[in-house]
Amino acid sequence: MTQALKDLGETIAAALPQTVRRVEVNRVGELTLEVAPAAILTVLAYLRDDPACLFKQMLDVCGVDWPAREPRFEVVYHLLSLKHNQRIRVKVAIDEDQPVASATGLFSTAGWFEREVWDLFGIPFSGHPDLRRILTDYGFEGHPLRKDFPLTGRVEMRYDDEQKRVVYEPVRLVQDFRRFDFQSPWEGPLPGDEKAGKEA
Repeated sequence: MTQALKDLGETIAAALPQTVRRVEVNRVGELTLEVAPAAILTVLAYLRDDPACLFKQMLDVCGVDWPAREPRFEVVYHLLSLKHNQRIRVKVAIDEDQPVASATGLFSTAGWFEREVWDLFGIPFSGHPDLRRILTDYGFEGHPLRKDFPLTGRVEMRYDDEQKRVVYEPVRLVQDFRRFDFQSPWEGPLPGDEKAGKEA
């Protein structure tokens, strides 16, 4: 199977020499293509329609944030060929505000996947028919899967009985100082505990 994937990768790279930057088959036998951002639709259409590929199903589109790297983000597409019983991963590296062409015209499933990537990472998709939040609230600020997003969030929401509506408030974390003793999970000394003699 690994040799078949290597041959397929070489075939794709030969057919699209200007757009495929790198082909790799990793240790677990997964084929990955790194593609120029401007040519993502060309590559996806080729993978879907070419008789040697026939990757007719888009399983997922996800984002990856590499804050210390340039370009910072990656958009990763996972495709499946039922005809050839093969999977492929296609990666596109982009800058923070660089839009990626939407694949909704090629794969209908891309619509919700791209909305999720935009909602959680802030990666825009040009040509998307309905690019809006899908997992976070409409008033949500920021994109929670970015590495620079605060772990506590920026605001919290709750339902206010007096106002009869949902209200947003800044996050307040109230936590008393606690002394943690990692020798025993119990608060006080127990018989046979090495600290029992010290505190008794």
